[in-house]
Amino acid sequence: MKFGPAKHVIALLLAAPLLTGCLERGQPTMADTSADDDAFCRANNVAAGSNDYVNCRKNRDVQRGNANARADRAQRNLAEQMLNNPVRP
Repeated sequence: MKFGPAKHVIALLLAAPLLTGCLERGQPTMADTSADDDAFCRANNVAAGSNDYVNCRKNRDVQRGNANARADRAQRNLAEQMLNNPVRP
């Protein structure tokens, strides 16, 4: 009962969906936070389009960027700590 190359093709077709997650690189898809930012900035009785509104939205973007940078830095630090101090049972 020899299948030849067909067996390999079937195995590849079955494994392909499992391997597609490995192809994703870079940043994950960002959630749309514009409605949240808009609601936050309007909660301070600021009219859309005014200088205060623009500054509020800029500040929210900066805060989000800083939070992402802190999370990335913490992940890198954890990875380095795990590589430099392996636990051997």
